[in-house]
Amino acid sequence: MPEQTPPIVVMGVQGAGKSTIGSMIAERLGLVFVDGDRLHSEENVARMAAGIALTDDERLPWLNDIGRVLSDGRERGIVVVCSALKREYRDLLREWVPDLFIVDPEGPIEVIADRISAREHEYMPPELLQSQYDILEPLAADERGVIVDIRRSPEEITDRAVEAITQELSSGGIRGH
Repeated sequence: MPEQTPPIVVMGVQGAGKSTIGSMIAERLGLVFVDGDRLHSEENVARMAAGIALTDDERLPWLNDIGRVLSDGRERGIVVVCSALKREYRDLLREWVPDLFIVDPEGPIEVIADRISAREHEYMPPELLQSQYDILEPLAADERGVIVDIRRSPEEITDRAVEAITQELSSGGIRGH
């Protein structure tokens, strides 16, 4: 299946479960998993660690790095976690891989706030959550992918995402969500 599977991005705000979901999808489908956070520049990491939200200009080189990784991983099959909060960010990624499939874990800010208050992240302070929700543009009907409910278990979310990817492959076209 990996040679047919489109490059996959698991998008979303901090605490949405991107890394957990992405790694589970990759394992289930036999794909390579990449944590897009590891591709941020030291400068971007320092800004976020200081509680400063990145600008679009500061995100652009990182998004292009994500696009390169997706393109390079196409042959083997790849899942990358990347916030990709705005449509324009996802459009840029689609310039690298037009057949990109997006998994969009969505849910109320209160659920995410509870999650991130109970965890430690090396550089994403909880104070940046609101700024992420402020710019979040959920997956649109014309974008190839699936919206999943973050209130479900990681296993249920993975099941739903894999089911949508499998349906996409069998139908051979953009199904929406």
